[in-house]
Amino acid sequence: MEEKEIMSFKDVDGNKVDFEVVAEIEVDDKDYLILSPVDGDEDDAFAFRVDNEDGKTVYNFVEDDEEFQKVQEEYKSLLDEE
Repeated sequence: MEEKEIMSFKDVDGNKVDFEVVAEIEVDDKDYLILSPVDGDEDDAFAFRVDNEDGKTVYNFVEDDEEFQKVQEEYKSLLDEE
């Protein structure tokens, strides 16, 4: 059985929230992670862009509608290949 990759973030209230890495994809030469909350609805998924800021890896929530649409389309195409 494949081990799940779990990442933890703090929400706006400072509470720890665990996410499972569902997919790693590339769009327009940028890397993205599709994350699903461990203690949430299986159908919930969020896109985070993987950025390098001052030599550190930073995960930025994708808020731009156009960028999100591109990531969503790439993710759907990956699902269709399975």
